[in-house]
Amino acid sequence: METIAPFIEVIDEIKQAGGEVFKLCFQCGLCDTVCPWNKVRPFSMRRIIREAAFGLTEIEGEDIWRCTTCGNCPSHCPRGVKQIDISVALRRVATEYEVFPASVRSARTARASLISEGNPLQGERKKRSDWAKELPVKLYEEGMEALYFVGCYLSYDPRMKKVAAATANILNSAGIDFGILGSKENCCGESIRKTGSEELFKRLARENIKTFIDNGIKKIIVSSPHCFHTFKNEYPDFMVNFEVVHMSQYLLDLINEGRLELKGDLEKKVTYHDPCYLGRHNGIYDEPREVLKKISGLELVEMSDSDKNSLCCGGGGGRIWMDTPKEERFSDLRLKQARQTGAEILVTACPYCITNFEESRLNLEYEDAMEIKDITEIINDML
Repeated sequence: METIAPFIEVIDEIKQAGGEVFKLCFQCGLCDTVCPWNKVRPFSMRRIIREAAFGLTEIEGEDIWRCTTCGNCPSHCPRGVKQIDISVALRRVATEYEVFPASVRSARTARASLISEGNPLQGERKKRSDWAKELPVKLYEEGMEALYFVGCYLSYDPRMKKVAAATANILNSAGIDFGILGSKENCCGESIRKTGSEELFKRLARENIKTFIDNGIKKIIVSSPHCFHTFKNEYPDFMVNFEVVHMSQYLLDLINEGRLELKGDLEKKVTYHDPCYLGRHNGIYDEPREVLKKISGLELVEMSDSDKNSLCCGGGGGRIWMDTPKEERFSDLRLKQARQTGAEILVTACPYCITNFEESRLNLEYEDAMEIKDITEIINDML
């Protein structure tokens, strides 16, 4: 193994990210045991932590890019080692030196698109609200009840535009006075931060925060758990604080308050996948399940590796933009787990999860056996 040692930048970056927390690691290896990578190939977070402590990290390799930031290892670590912070710090060093293995280079394309158009999907900024052209959706005006922050994938990805439309219809049906930002909306910046582009994250965050403040926005409804996590937990570092609600939470409130009335029956067996950034990172497990239980006729069944032990789809940590061999995709394993329950519909609440699951559904030839739905699509069908 070629190393650059001692690589002082590595140690400095880790100190800035989390002090000298890597010194707490006593090499128990529990992080390796719970890491989803070890279901598809050998991978050792323990080794990465150990090498980083001595500045011996191989920044040219792929291993520092594998972490999906799923949150499983920090949630089990007995010593409070911040594995995600350390992984991101290592990526910052690699990004500074423009060292990217072949499988990661597509993340550079995403970064370039974020710089030029405010989204990672190479969509034109002026077309960010095109998904809503035929819908009764207004641009946000000060005094409205809430901002619906659509997010990049729901604005540009053909599959995810259906989720944006379903969400808008639900909000309208509930009588919510809401608006969107259209071309003024930027990516939240969460995923590009996890790939090491800290300065770009700060730029995107500051631009979004300025837009929120300039428009008098106080309440923000989001569809993506990644937007939710960033606005709720990371934007406060910029000395701001907005009320942030994920749509899966808001649905339950709207139903319980009587603002949404569900009609008809759904005689289907359904299983729910907990997105990492909704579940492990933010503790939202019950609300989506309670929403599904409100649907008459629906039978909710649980997969193995559910709730706090939910199996990552593989899209976090910026890996949604990176290349993963078919035989190493967590999403394939997750669909097999869903199939084992006998479920006809796999429901989740994250654009990355849906994107990966739809691809795996084709890979596994499950098109006729299982549907992939966002929770808003399920509820929209019952209105």
